[in-house]
Amino acid sequence: MRRILIVLSALVVCAGASTVGLVASVPRAAAATDPVVAAAGDIACAPPGTRTASKCHQAATADLLAGADAVLPIGDEQYNCGQLDAFNQVYNPSWGRFNNVSHPAVGDNEYAGNGCSTPGAAGYYTYFGDRASPREPGCTIPCQGYYSYDVGAWHVVALNSECTQPGVGGCSATSPQTQWLKADLAAHPNTCTLAYFHRPYFSDKGGTVAKVKQLFTALYNGGADVLLVGHQHIYERFRLQNPSGQEASANGIRQFIVGTGGRSQSALAATPPTGQEERNSGTFGVLKLTLHPTSYDWQFDDEANASKPFSDSGTQACH
Repeated sequence: MRRILIVLSALVVCAGASTVGLVASVPRAAAATDPVVAAAGDIACAPPGTRTASKCHQAATADLLAGADAVLPIGDEQYNCGQLDAFNQVYNPSWGRFNNVSHPAVGDNEYAGNGCSTPGAAGYYTYFGDRASPREPGCTIPCQGYYSYDVGAWHVVALNSECTQPGVGGCSATSPQTQWLKADLAAHPNTCTLAYFHRPYFSDKGGTVAKVKQLFTALYNGGADVLLVGHQHIYERFRLQNPSGQEASANGIRQFIVGTGGRSQSALAATPPTGQEERNSGTFGVLKLTLHPTSYDWQFDDEANASKPFSDSGTQACH
């Protein structure tokens, strides 16, 4: 121990730093060993995906993914309806550079979009392969699209909020997905749990989305800490809440809307919804979460040279 203290003292002297500065650097060094996940939804424009001032910034947000241990594309990865050729033309040269660490969730525009129809999100499931529905190897249509895995000390669950689409089986309390989710959470009693699906439960417009209530309720009852969603093309952070939208600082779930992956931006509701803590529109970027064993840090990173710079950061203990 004496030799260690001598070495540390020498480092302080050589660096010209105070002992306070040395102590402050220790947690930052330790945090670097914990995994980082990067997430956003509503990503790639329809071909040719040419960037304008307000649309098609998928290449810029992709540049923010470098170094992440896991990338979470939160639905509507490819507009307008997720055809395989569109994925190959626009998503693949941008976010597709990180497919080896990507764990996608499906969105509504993978199933159908303006002027086209792709039954069963075949383009999405074909492009991502077994990463899109790993519980069904080789599935391309119709697929469940929900699964789980671990990142560091965390259990992570990807869900399918397109409840009425073929292969999903609904999102009611008795649906196959909700029953699987309950069993999966019971089998993985990790201290920290992260979940993500495309459609928000708590909407920027106020209130909740009924079709995903049972998924949120199962996550809440199973002790989940964080929910990431997209669909609304904004960034919004909510307080810790229960399924009724009441503050629940001891055991609530914090929802982040991260529909900022590059496709376009939407206007915020005129009246902020109950429970929101921070929100922004007009800035493309990704949310990065550093997953510590019993807590997490969040940081919204905006694209390089953003016309409307924005950031949001904080830390929260798991329950």
